[in-house]
Amino acid sequence: MAFGTQDEPDEVMNEINMTPLVDVMLVLLIIFIITVPVMKHAVAIDLPRATSEPEQSKPQNILFSVTADGSYYWNEQRIEDGELPGRLSAEAAKEPQPELHIRGDKAVRYERVVKAMSEAREAGVRKIGFITEPDQK
Repeated sequence: MAFGTQDEPDEVMNEINMTPLVDVMLVLLIIFIITVPVMKHAVAIDLPRATSEPEQSKPQNILFSVTADGSYYWNEQRIEDGELPGRLSAEAAKEPQPELHIRGDKAVRYERVVKAMSEAREAGVRKIGFITEPDQK
């Protein structure tokens, strides 16, 4: 007769076998993980929003273009170099301030675009962006 074996049928097993219990719990956990997102039935409703703040209108963006020959265009209208600081100062004084979108020809000298950006910063324009075209492959 060896110790630790259960060869004798008269011995009572007084320990709970945890392996089947853990298996059942893991299966239930997996079932809940799968079924909870499916059970979430929500009707998509676009509810109105109410605020006590006045609605601020967004100003129209300024489209500033620099052509290949170095000419400046303000919203598709040609302007001279001397007009640029005055227009930029007038737009910088507005509240809310419009965005300045710069569109530069790829053949233009970099110096012309940097000059316009520098004048915009000096005038107080806070938002400057660039317009580019995606590569056509």
